[in-house]
Amino acid sequence: MIVGALEAASGAALVLDEDLRIVLSTPAAAELLGVDIPPHASAPKLLCGENEKRPVAEALAEGRPVQAVLPPRGPGRRLVRVRSLPVTRGRARVGTLLLLDDAGESFKEGEVLFHGMWTQDPAMKAMFRVLERVAGDDVTVLVRGETGSGKELVASAIHELSGRRKGPFRAINCAALPSHLLESELFGHARGAFTGAVRDTPGHVQLAHRGTLFLDEVAEMPLELQAKLLRVVETRTVIPVGAREPIPVDVRFVSATHRSLRKEVEAGRFRADLMYRLRVIPVFIPSLRERPDDIPLLVEKFMEQRNEASRRRIERVAPAAMTILRRYAWPGNVRELKNVLAYAYAMGDGSTLVAADLPPELVDPNLFGAEQVVPSPTPEVSAEHANPEARRILEVLDRTGGNRQRAAQILGMSRVTLWRRIRELNLVGTA
Repeated sequence: MIVGALEAASGAALVLDEDLRIVLSTPAAAELLGVDIPPHASAPKLLCGENEKRPVAEALAEGRPVQAVLPPRGPGRRLVRVRSLPVTRGRARVGTLLLLDDAGESFKEGEVLFHGMWTQDPAMKAMFRVLERVAGDDVTVLVRGETGSGKELVASAIHELSGRRKGPFRAINCAALPSHLLESELFGHARGAFTGAVRDTPGHVQLAHRGTLFLDEVAEMPLELQAKLLRVVETRTVIPVGAREPIPVDVRFVSATHRSLRKEVEAGRFRADLMYRLRVIPVFIPSLRERPDDIPLLVEKFMEQRNEASRRRIERVAPAAMTILRRYAWPGNVRELKNVLAYAYAMGDGSTLVAADLPPELVDPNLFGAEQVVPSPTPEVSAEHANPEARRILEVLDRTGGNRQRAAQILGMSRVTLWRRIRELNLVGTA
């Protein structure tokens, strides 16, 4: 009767206790997820599976609101949107209600091109679906991704898919300018505000009116400018440097960072109130090393582009060269891959890209440190590199700052089980 009432009121839903165990689930939830839901199952494990990146699980463990689209659980499965509501008794939080609904079909199997981004990776395709969903809602988006992963392409896709597509798309790198120049570039300045200010000059905020402003590397913005940006986001007005009167603006903000804004807030380098304003919808870009099957696809597409404009035309990649490309860790992600191919085109000859055409740090990692290469699994390789479970545990422990209780919740296991797995995987010295 209780389950029927819950389904009638909420549809597909899960009720979690304080330990994130499922105490109640509706048949619609099991059908939508495509799995049986055993009593007292771990919600993070059920929803996130064995994925190393677990933003939904982390948010649940920290008691933060969750609104996300889960990747499909298998071929032909549909995407699932999940939202969380706290269950309280008085002022105490005693559990969580998760509401699930159908987010539509996944992208087809095989390669896809999405606003300048090629992939055949399921996690990337799931991210594309998230972008399609959030673009139409005029809310702020925070894009999290490593250097060179394509954060501006993601921001541009959000703009092109939104109702603001006919308006301007402006982008500024907050790490590229000193504080005084960044302030003027962002907010503009009035005539006479400083030496050389001979006319009123609008900044990027005004120039993005009725469009989208992309703030790249927003975590690098100085604290004094963060306060001024917060005022713009809250009031939808901007006061140029040296001016007194606020100017109304209609702008959608999309920000990006390669850092965790929460950790920056904890370190005192970023304002918590601004973080909450900018991080309404978080979007995570998988790194290139997390999707090695995309490397041959991207190499092929980049070669097609370069063959049109370069003196050299490459028709194929030698197996040894492709092995090197697939094993490299790509700290610079897709941008670095593009640069490596530019190097290969310039340094080699002939229609086949061979290992000798590649930069020396790829061919001989000992020149620049072996940590740049992802080693092939062998008995001698340490657990944190060769074992997916070990990598996942270390990733979660890093994100929780070593808090094993919260890490165990995110991973969907007890604290005792986590400690046992740490010992069995020989992670004691690293965890």
